Formats: sequence, structure tokens, C-alpha cells
Amino acid sequence: MESQIIEIDVANWQVDAPNQDWIAGLEAGKVLYFPHLPFELLPEEKSLLRPDIRNPKSRNISLDASGHLKGALGDTATQLALALMIGRFREQAQTLVYSLLPKYKGVLRLAPTSYRPTQVETRAQSWRADDRRLHVDAFPSRPNYGERILRVFSNVNPDGVPRVWRVGEPFETVAQKFLPRAKPYVPWQAAAMKALHITKSYRSEYDHLMLQLHDGMKGDMAYQESAGQVTMPFAAGSVWVCFSDQASHAVMSGQYMLEQTLHLPADKQYDPSSSPLAILSKLTGRQLV
Repeated sequence: MESQIIEIDVANWQVDAPNQDWIAGLEAGKVLYFPHLPFELLPEEKSLLRPDIRNPKSRNISLDASGHLKGALGDTATQLALALMIGRFREQAQTLVYSLLPKYKGVLRLAPTSYRPTQVETRAQSWRADDRRLHVDAFPSRPNYGERILRVFSNVNPDGVPRVWRVGEPFETVAQKFLPRAKPYVPWQAAAMKALHITKSYRSEYDHLMLQLHDGMKGDMAYQESAGQVTMPFAAGSVWVCFSDQASHAVMSGQYMLEQTLHLPADKQYDPSSSPLAILSKLTGRQLV
């Protein structure tokens, strides 16, 4: 299997010049890995690296675009320090993305920035929510009509512990395996889910198929073991970037990570034909949104 990881020896968040191979690789679902690109914590931020800083009712700590912090415990000074650290990471992540992918400037939509202090291995979850199983990202309640999910991750573990992923097969290979098993799309069910507020908006056939891929992959334990994949330890002090709706991935272990999500309309890619929307439309022969 062709490697799904592109290692890039860059130590500055502002990349000197766009690289067409990196862009094409990213848009084909590969993971860009920067092993020598640390997010430098300030001395006073070291005390924020502890799991009990997260409210147990929240999956992670997040900072929204207006600067509102959610999911954290602690006094006002602690919450302010968290907001400043996460906000600084947001700025650096955007600098990296816009220098890597200048065509995306002005069309990316910023999602909340998250800090994840919890140890992956200790999370108790249902099989559908268990990210230790290979999957592509798709969200049951938030249809996105083919909008891309671009993510920047940074391992800030203070003890040198890697964040270990499994990275699986190319998206089209996954789709060819699981589309034949997908339940058919039923428009009236999509309308009912919207009316009952199960979904925030009307679920398109694209969103239905992406959920079918997500659940099909996670629910097939034989596939989890036999699929073409590599185990990838992302080192402490490293950064990696991928389209998580396209890169087949599973998060196996690790603790202390910062993450920035950005959304991109599929038609604003350098190569729109490489998007999951275009690939699923080609494989089904239908317009899906």
C-alpha cells in the first residue's frame, strides 16, 4: 500500500512556500506529519497539563471563535491561562494552514479549538463513539453537505509520550468496500429527523452515506484487523494535519493534545475531484447534495 503519511522536515509554523506534492497528498486524504514542529508552552502553562482540569461532563476543553471557553474546571486565572494557550495555538495553526494552502485563505470557516488532556486509553465509549476503531469523521446530528473537515493536531505531552494513531486505506478503497453494504437513503426519514430535532438540518444523501461508512468501518471488527494500515506514533513536540473526513484513522493512545478544526467548501479545494463528495458521487452515479 502506498504510504498515507507525508513526513515534512519543517520547524517553522510559517512555511516558506506552498508545495504542490504536499497539497495534492493532503487533498487525496494523506496525513502531513511535521515531526520537528513543537507548539512551545510558556513556563506558566506547564501546570495546565493535568487531566483534572477538564470538566468530566465535557469530552474536551474548547475555545470558540468569540473566545468563550467550555469544558474546563478551575478558578478565573486558570480559565484565562487555558484560553490564552488554546488561542495561541489557534493562531499558529492558522498560520501553518494558510502558508501551506494559500488558496484556502478567505474560504475556511473556523470551528472551536480544543485541548484534550485526557488519556485516550481510559475513555469508556460505545462502539460508535470509540475512536480507537478505524473510521472517517461524520457527525450524526450535524449534516455538512460535503464541506471538508481539515484538522491540525499538536502533541504537547510533557513526558515525551507519543500519540499513537492507526492510519488506514485511501478513501476510495474504503468507499468501494462499504458502499455496497450501505442502507438506502430515505428522504422522508431525513425530513422526520429534522422535524424532531435529531439533526440540526436536513440530512443529505451525502451525509447519510458518510455515516454509513463511519458506522460500517467501526462495526466490522474483521475489517479493523485486516484493512491495509500503519501504526503511526506522532511524537511529543510534533504536528500533523489531515482531512479527517477522508483520512481513515484510529486514535489508539496518548495524552495532552491541541487540535484546530477548519471547514472548507469542497468546491474551493485545489482539486475538487479528490473530495469525498466527488468520489461518492462518482461511485454512486448520483448527485448527493
